[in-house]
Parts: sequence; C-alpha cells; structure tokens
Amino acid sequence: MTLTVRNSFFKGGITIAVISLGLVVLGGYFSFPALPQTSAAAAHRSGGVLQTLLFNHVPHSDFASFFAILGAVVYSLVSIALILYNYEKTQSPEIIFIGFFVISLSFEFVRLIIPLREVILFPSIYAIFASRILLFGRYFGLFSLFAAGVYAAGLDIQKQQNAFFMIVLAALIIAMNVPVNILVWSTAFEIMNGYSSMLAMVETSVFIVTIITFLVSAYSRGSAVFVYVAAGIFFAYTGRNILLASDNWIALFSGLLVLSAGTWYTCIRLHKEYLWL
Repeated sequence: MTLTVRNSFFKGGITIAVISLGLVVLGGYFSFPALPQTSAAAAHRSGGVLQTLLFNHVPHSDFASFFAILGAVVYSLVSIALILYNYEKTQSPEIIFIGFFVISLSFEFVRLIIPLREVILFPSIYAIFASRILLFGRYFGLFSLFAAGVYAAGLDIQKQQNAFFMIVLAALIIAMNVPVNILVWSTAFEIMNGYSSMLAMVETSVFIVTIITFLVSAYSRGSAVFVYVAAGIFFAYTGRNILLASDNWIALFSGLLVLSAGTWYTCIRLHKEYLWL
C-alpha cells in the first residue's frame, strides 16, 4: 500500500470521526434527559476489567456512559488526526492497522440508540442495525491490532489492502451472525448479544496472540522496539476495554487515560523505528 493510499484511509477515518462526533452531540441533545431512566432500566451493570473490581465500591452514574461514548469518539478523532500528521511521510507497515484500531472507536456513537429510544419512537430494526454496527466496530479494531502484529512479524507489505478486506469480512461475519436482544442492555448502553462467553474467549485469545506476535517480532528482527510496542498495545487495548465498559467516572477517566497513553506510546515507538528508513 502506498503512502498516498494509506493517508487516504486516515483522512477517511477523520471524516468518519467528525460525523460520529456530530451524531453524538446531536443524539446527546435529544437523549440527555432520558439518561437516568435508561440507566435505571438496564438489566445489568457492564463488564470490563476495572468495572469488575469497582462494582462493590463505586455506584454507576446515570451520565458517565454518555461521556464515555463522547470520550471514545473524541479520542478517535484526535488520535487519527495526530497519526496522519506524524506519519504522513513515514512508511510503517503496522501504523495503518493501528490507525484502523483508532478509527474503530468512532462506531461507539451507535450506543446512543438505547437512550434515544426513550424519547423517539422508531422501528426496532434500527436498534438491531446499531448493535451490529457496534459489534463490527469492536471486532474490526481487535482484528486490526492482530494484523499489525502479523505485519510486524514480516508479512509482505504489498498485501495490506487484502488484509484490510479480510479484517472487514471477518468483523462482518461476526456482526451479522451474533444474535442480539434489543430489550436487554447494560448500564454502558450495550445491547445484550448471544455467545458472549465464546466471543470473550475468542477476543482474549486473539489479543494474547497479538502481544506474542509483537514479542516474536522483537526477537526475529533483533529490535527491542517491538517489546515496547507490545507494551503500548497491551495498555491501549486494556484502556479501550475499561473505557467502553465504563458506567462510572473513575472507570471513564482511567480508561481514557490508559487508552490514550498506550496509543501514544505505541505510535511514538514505531515512529522512531521507521523515521530514518
């Protein structure tokens, strides 16, 4: 993939993030008064690493989930813009997929469909469609990190566009085939979906393999940089897990901080590795 094509993907991601941010602001304007009612009607609290640890100590907030959605979209916009600015003339086979991971958080705006249903009457098919967009975005981001690890291990850079279509296809297959129940949602405004235990195992396995792949790349290429990149990926993905599941202020700010720091650390390490190539 040429730099021009790659940068076009980044610019498209900026456009998606800007549109998503506008939709969050507009959706928030209409749904904000309904947030307490929507949160109270949730069937269960959301999951996540930090959420589980905080359940017995920190009550959920009626408004934290909305600002978590806003934070995810703002993070996506700012991060992809910075990646384009810093990598515009720097070739790196991994950064396109890190960029896809960043862009994937723009799809979090669809979670506002839950509180919006409390104030606007519309067919259930829209909620189902929104839940599938959310699933697609999350698995697109996960598989993008996996692809970044594969390219760090030395996969032919000329096949990046093929990898992109494979990632899209894999995420679509999951999103279109997982059953969803639009009548049940969590305090993070996530619609309940089937096969949750199986998908959690798949997600964990892919994430572990991704980290291992970066560590193997460090050994095979004789570059300690990829050990640091693996650490950055670990924190970025952990931060995403915390942020997207947050229903209280501690989890929200902690997740956003860890996600942003992990992404920044990953990008700065990769940039130093490829700057002079």
